[in-house]
Amino acid sequence: MLKGWLNRWRSRGKPLTRLKPVIIPRDRHPVSRKNISPAAVRTLYRLHDAGHQAFLIGGGVRDLLLGLDPKDFDIATSATPEQVKHLFGGQCQIIGRRFRLAHVRWGREVIEVATFRAHHSDGDEQTARTNADGLILRDNVWGDIEEDAARRDFTINAIYYNIADFSLWDFANGRKDLEQRVLRLIGDPETRYREDPVRMLRAIRFAAKLDFTLAPDTAAPIPELAELLEDMSSHRLYDECHKLFGGGHAAPLLPLLEEYGLFEPLFPEAMLYPRHQLWQLTAENTDARIAICKGINPAFFFAALLWGPMQARVQQLLDEGVPPVPAWQQAGQMVLTSQQRRTAIPRHAAQVIRDIWEMQPRLEVPRPRQVEAMAQNERFRAGYDFLVLREQAGEDTRGMGAWWTRWQDADPGLQIEMQRALENRPKEGATSSKPRRRRKPRADQNA
Repeated sequence: MLKGWLNRWRSRGKPLTRLKPVIIPRDRHPVSRKNISPAAVRTLYRLHDAGHQAFLIGGGVRDLLLGLDPKDFDIATSATPEQVKHLFGGQCQIIGRRFRLAHVRWGREVIEVATFRAHHSDGDEQTARTNADGLILRDNVWGDIEEDAARRDFTINAIYYNIADFSLWDFANGRKDLEQRVLRLIGDPETRYREDPVRMLRAIRFAAKLDFTLAPDTAAPIPELAELLEDMSSHRLYDECHKLFGGGHAAPLLPLLEEYGLFEPLFPEAMLYPRHQLWQLTAENTDARIAICKGINPAFFFAALLWGPMQARVQQLLDEGVPPVPAWQQAGQMVLTSQQRRTAIPRHAAQVIRDIWEMQPRLEVPRPRQVEAMAQNERFRAGYDFLVLREQAGEDTRGMGAWWTRWQDADPGLQIEMQRALENRPKEGATSSKPRRRRKPRADQNA
């Protein structure tokens, strides 16, 4: 504790070192304009032709150097947001207060343009603010490219592609870290995490996505500082969870979140009722869908992560005498209300989660005459997929995941026979997702 306080005291107000670039000429690197979004290239050239420095930065450069296909192309420039707005007119929108950016729209594609930034200690109350713990609350102090590079989070994200001569400017030995597959923070790791605790989540996300190893000094402070996430905006944490679980690398990411103590600050109730096998199967299923360009709904992942608390709440309400249907409805609302304090799940996503949960007892003990109507429900597919994953995870679903699979593949005649056979299934024998209301003993039984 004392060591952490001393580190914060020593670093407070201390500017980051200005980094000098190693310039790599065009013939010594593989980054080519033909692999960069045409919209990003047009944006770079317009800034350059207007007399501003303009560089492609971050993930776009990193992924191209790794031979990957970048999803986003971001730009750093010497132009201020107002100058970018003036240059692009109605194509441009300035966004953000904490961190002002320009979004330049080309049809459906949006290119993010950020102004070079200096250290926040160089600003005033209008441009830079931090709280007592070092968390950056406002960060709009303009600087030059050397100052901007020192402000980048990881060395592999501090490689700039210069549209003026197509060279790479490597400010923090990031290309070497790319070759060694190491993720390393620029500057003092504890200070950088305290400035923005979400950097801990970004470190884990990049490690999982790129199959990189965290440098020892980058990894060491994370377990101790993980609790800082509890003070972050719930809306921002929901957005980060969307990136964590919707990036196609959730399966290797989940164990890392737990290893570094980052899962509990995001999902405190889920840790009380762990369903690790269900979580991992859901992650693998989600990654597989993304790999073949199928759509995913982040609500499905939240439904899996919070399934343990949901079941516990249902059982609690049943024990208190609440009838089954209201118990499921109330339990879903209670669990989601609690979770939204950490991650601001939007209303539409919360409704999908509740629908998936409330379909589970109906899918496990379906009424024969309602089978066809349930299969037409807009949430049937999500509810069915969830049931199958639970079954694969070892939960007792009375074999109904397999039953619904067979029923969907059967011809109409066999479907009718399968529905009739449901009438003969025993009603007793509670399942894991259908906690039964406990009957109170009658008075004469205790006589």
